[in-house]
Amino acid sequence: MRHVIALDVGGTGMKAALVAADGTLLYEARRPTGRERGPDAVVAGILDFAAELRDHGLTGYGQTAVAAGLAVPGIIDEANGVAVYAANLRWKDVPLRALLSERLGGVPVALGHDVRSGGLAEGRIGAGHGADRFLFVPLGTGIAGAIGIDGRIEAGAHGYAGEIGHIVVRPGGRECGCGQRGCLEAYASAAAVARSWAAAGGGPEADAADCARAVEAGDPGALAVWREAVDTLADGLVTGLTLLDPRVVIIGGGLAEAGDTLFGPLRAAVEARITFQKLPVLVPAALGDTAGCLGAGLLAWDLLSVEVSA
Repeated sequence: MRHVIALDVGGTGMKAALVAADGTLLYEARRPTGRERGPDAVVAGILDFAAELRDHGLTGYGQTAVAAGLAVPGIIDEANGVAVYAANLRWKDVPLRALLSERLGGVPVALGHDVRSGGLAEGRIGAGHGADRFLFVPLGTGIAGAIGIDGRIEAGAHGYAGEIGHIVVRPGGRECGCGQRGCLEAYASAAAVARSWAAAGGGPEADAADCARAVEAGDPGALAVWREAVDTLADGLVTGLTLLDPRVVIIGGGLAEAGDTLFGPLRAAVEARITFQKLPVLVPAALGDTAGCLGAGLLAWDLLSVEVSA
């Protein structure tokens, strides 16, 4: 069976899969990224993991992978296949595409950004399936974004498109890790909600899920924290939809796991803020933490499609 290798590399863990042409996950595996061992060891671990997937494909499906896709965090030069920089992994200017292709015997390799890869999967085979324009917004440690247009993800002129978490929603407000003040990420990410709830009485070990449960229980402090997060998120989303006019907005990440506790008030807050804009469909992500890996697989299959058309 023809298949590709897909790898999604995160700050703490790596997910890998063999992916069929229709997006089916034929085989899945996970392991720690091992960033504490340094960037060279991380790169070696990626290459070793991919080689193990190649061998599994030969044993289980009678042939090796016809291509590979690799999704990584940080700044990516997709055209040249270089991982330019990632703070969490401490690497700089790593020619990952060439290294992985060489390790896998010369097969074509696609290198993509982790969030954009996840957005690609959600748009094509997940919550945005069938939508010609969508915005994917994962709410996790930070807030990222991916802009979907006709089955592809818009990276922008310099690879920074979609960074909705750094829209300033509260000028002069909380300091953000990017150096600005008042960014959406500083108020509505899962990490920001956890910090706010801890300060409001949730305790030092509180996380966003704890805050959501306290909201459901009617805790006044939690309700105030949640309202602030929803209001700032709605402000950021309305800015995004004003600029992009998406048909669907897909919300993912840890905060989205709150379900209707988030989506009920968020839909109402977005609707209350729009004037001339068209209200998009606002839905939770469907693929969970497999989205990045599936997206890497789609990137690999896209490479083969381009080769055939050429």
